[in-house]
Amino acid sequence: MGSLSIWHWIIVLVVVLLLFGRGKLSELMGDAAKGIKAFKKGMADDEETPSAKPAEPTRSLDHQSTVEGERTKVG
Repeated sequence: MGSLSIWHWIIVLVVVLLLFGRGKLSELMGDAAKGIKAFKKGMADDEETPSAKPAEPTRSLDHQSTVEGERTKVG
């Protein structure tokens, strides 16, 4: 009694087809497939691009230092 029989699944399928129609259902599946392909292509592009070089650290002068974005003169 806890599981659905084949007849329950057939009724569900008929209701879904009546609500969405064959054209709308195939259109939704096509859109989902396009989304998956775009996602896979994006993941492949990310793997192919080399990582960017890290920026060189900026050098501060001896008489200045940076503390939390503010410059203060050191004695």
